[in-house]
Amino acid sequence: MATTKELLEEYQQKRQKIVQMASSEAIEKRHKKGQWTARERIDYFFDPGTFNEIGLFVKNRTIHFGMDKANVPAEGVVTGYGMVNGRPVVAFAEDYMAMAGTFGEYHGIKEIRAIDFAKEMGWPLVGMNDSGGARLQEGMDTLEMYGNLFRAQIEASGIIPQIALLMGPCLGGQAYHPIMQDFIIQCKETGFMGIAGPAFAKTQLGEEITLQELSGWKAHAVKSGQTHVVAADDKDALDKAKELLALFPSNNREMPPRVETKDDPERICPELDTIIPDRPTQPYDMYKVIHAITDDGYFYETLKDHARMVITGFARFNGRPVGIWSNQPMWAAGTIDIDAADKGARFIRFCDLFDIPVVALGDCPGYMIGSEQDWKGILRHGAKLLFAWADATIPLISIILRKSYAGAHYGMLDKGIGADLVFAWPTARVTIVGAETAASVIFAKEIKNAENPAETRAQRIKEYSDIYENPYCGAERGYIDDVIMPSDTRKVINRSLDILEDKNKDRKAFLAKPWRKYSNINL
Repeated sequence: MATTKELLEEYQQKRQKIVQMASSEAIEKRHKKGQWTARERIDYFFDPGTFNEIGLFVKNRTIHFGMDKANVPAEGVVTGYGMVNGRPVVAFAEDYMAMAGTFGEYHGIKEIRAIDFAKEMGWPLVGMNDSGGARLQEGMDTLEMYGNLFRAQIEASGIIPQIALLMGPCLGGQAYHPIMQDFIIQCKETGFMGIAGPAFAKTQLGEEITLQELSGWKAHAVKSGQTHVVAADDKDALDKAKELLALFPSNNREMPPRVETKDDPERICPELDTIIPDRPTQPYDMYKVIHAITDDGYFYETLKDHARMVITGFARFNGRPVGIWSNQPMWAAGTIDIDAADKGARFIRFCDLFDIPVVALGDCPGYMIGSEQDWKGILRHGAKLLFAWADATIPLISIILRKSYAGAHYGMLDKGIGADLVFAWPTARVTIVGAETAASVIFAKEIKNAENPAETRAQRIKEYSDIYENPYCGAERGYIDDVIMPSDTRKVINRSLDILEDKNKDRKAFLAKPWRKYSNINL
């Protein structure tokens, strides 16, 4: 029988062998590629000395195809919990140096346990993805465990924030793991995500394409709209994840964390009084408005490179985290196409799930028209915004800066679709359609038969514009709560957030609504 000393020494040896992960040469080779090991990522992410590992000694049970002799430290994934900037977080980091971080039965069990633990504790989850994909040697056990993993993620969705980091390859079934989390941060040079890699594309479709073209950051941050934030490297990705977590509550029962600020909530922004050009078709940069009104000009943008005619991201007002949904007149005049609608709807729904108020900054001539958008389903996609606004229970504040026409009026949040408070600048043009469009329909016959059609057309356009293209018609009907000076926007938003702070404190009215599972959103 072994002595206590021998048992302790055996324990130390077993632990050290697993923690060591790989040879120093292999680790150095990885560093030269600009990547950290899984444990280095964990060490950097968590506050020093706070990480507690779960499942260090877990081992696969497969014996086929050499798996009985395989050494896969910690089953290719480090899981555990600790403190991040003083708040508890659960994380897992896939270890590419352990059998390429492949996903097998017990690798999956460890990740599922991390997700379930995070949900039970009410702590955010961060996944560091770096895996060669499915562990084919384990056959059906691997296949079935993917389904269990996806279900665990879905059951935790909306209860705790979930952030995925793409720090290495993430292909095949493995890619569904990060895509179902709330936000994806992708390393620019080393992170890849796709339903299948270039080899499969060539074999099955005859398509010649590189991994970077097919699954790199441009594929998802720009084209597909699946990567929310692009990071330079491992360190930058982890820093960006920490920054994002600081804006979120730990779970859906807590309020977002408020911080102290020295930026006066009543601060006037005089530069906004001259930001709107005299010519209504001339663009201006909405980022200047956002940076002017937020605490210290801070703005954490998501999906920056996708659907650039709209802007989504997080800011603080008087220390409160707030979501911002805005048009960008500098890009396609701020119109809403199918990608923009999807981008906005999912952002609004995330904010609603975690009690983060949303401020809409509107300057939108309408939803994108034309055969291409119609055939791709602009009506279906555009309706997602309407569902998101109408279902939301968080404080909703709308600021109309300039154009607010047709369907975009409620797509950008109006009183009818669910805004708590609506404010307009004197430069706002709020009506069913623009004056030129209205005149071409209402007065078409008159203009056609006039002695001077151009003069008659110009006269009717001016008449319609003078009557309807302003914020006062809406204000007279109570659809707009007040017309404000642009320079007062920050002050007005902060005062509005103050009075809406306890919007959901008394849930009697909310609970009295007819029971339903959920709205049938136009997916």
